[in-house]
Amino acid sequence: MKMIRTIPGLPVINIAEAVRFYESRFGFMSTYHDQGFAKLIRDEVELHLWAASDMGWQNRNVAARPVLSGAESFLAGTSGCRIEVHDIDSFYSEYKQQGVLYNADTTIQTTPWNTREFPTLDHHRNLLTFFERIKV
Repeated sequence: MKMIRTIPGLPVINIAEAVRFYESRFGFMSTYHDQGFAKLIRDEVELHLWAASDMGWQNRNVAARPVLSGAESFLAGTSGCRIEVHDIDSFYSEYKQQGVLYNADTTIQTTPWNTREFPTLDHHRNLLTFFERIKV
């Protein structure tokens, strides 16, 4: 018995808008999408986007009827994932040019756990951290 791979799923409000963003800014390609779900790939990495588009919570008396759908719009921007890459400097340059770095002060950091990495944000503020392992 062994685990083989993980595919992160990130919440977004509008799938079509998110697909355009991930294709134009992160260089992913959509292999499938509808109104509730998208599958994106770049090289060997696969990401799934799911629609957190339920706005009903805004008009609900939460004390009488709690928020229950699991697809509430406030979930967009609350997730993240880590993506391992080769040649982190090239990815950093690409994503700096695309304007998706976490903020203007973002640089590649060397960590105590032997990686070089930098954070980025999608248009909902989901966190995608790109990292490269340091050979020790």
